[in-house]
Amino acid sequence: MSEALQSLLDLLDLERIEEDIYRGRSRSAVVPRVFGGQVAAQAMVAAGRTVPEDRHAHSLHAYFLRPGDPGAPIVYNVDRLRDGRSFTTRRVVAVQHGKPIFTLSASFQTYEEGLDHQASMPPAPDPATLPTGEERLRSYPHLPADTVERFLETRAAVDLRYVDDPPYGDFGTPREPHSQVWFRTNGKLADDPLLHVVLATYVSDMTLLDSVLLAHGRGGWAVGDVVGASLDHAMWFHRPFRADEWLLYDQQSPSASGGRGLGQARIHTQDGRLAVSVVQEGVVRVPREH
Repeated sequence: MSEALQSLLDLLDLERIEEDIYRGRSRSAVVPRVFGGQVAAQAMVAAGRTVPEDRHAHSLHAYFLRPGDPGAPIVYNVDRLRDGRSFTTRRVVAVQHGKPIFTLSASFQTYEEGLDHQASMPPAPDPATLPTGEERLRSYPHLPADTVERFLETRAAVDLRYVDDPPYGDFGTPREPHSQVWFRTNGKLADDPLLHVVLATYVSDMTLLDSVLLAHGRGGWAVGDVVGASLDHAMWFHRPFRADEWLLYDQQSPSASGGRGLGQARIHTQDGRLAVSVVQEGVVRVPREH
């Protein structure tokens, strides 16, 4: 396991303060606020710790309410909304400086047999044939050196490989609002299913709004031609998967309007199983010229 992955796992390992109350710390991100994927992942850890081991996460729905302060701890309060025969529901409120910054509802289910079908996996090149994240980032001379280093630091725990240039790599001309990324953790993980859900939740917030930017030829927050933040985030976990094995994150944007952009995505295992569906809306604004 890489040192960066171990550091991330330590970050996600919350401190139990009291019954159903947990505390997490933060670290700096590419933008000067807590990375949304970190808050969502920590909230899933908090929810999962109050659920029996035989019940696995099947969905989460979250709202980002306020920017997180990376210099302050985050307290996660868990409400046990329902414990049914098949389903368990939890609500988590993340609090900083006395105010909620994030809310999450998560549902867990015992395993059962049922109808089974899935959308086909889209074509994509083998991840082994693609440049690493570091190779891509260092190939863009227009990116400031400090921006490249921040990207590399914040993504060091994950091997994330774009199929085509990301928005900040090739911008100025609109492209199809579609982006593909292969990802896996930089090291093996334990067999705990919740851990793999938590890591996928963490990574899912890294690139989902890329397709919004592509549609308008914008490079994004890395080059400063848009400002934005996540508003809400939803995930459905359809089938078991491992976050330490290659996953294809196929993303598209059906709409942008009113200063907001919508991203939709599917995550497939390398052997073609549909593992996760993801939807996110975010603020995407063009800076005003003075």
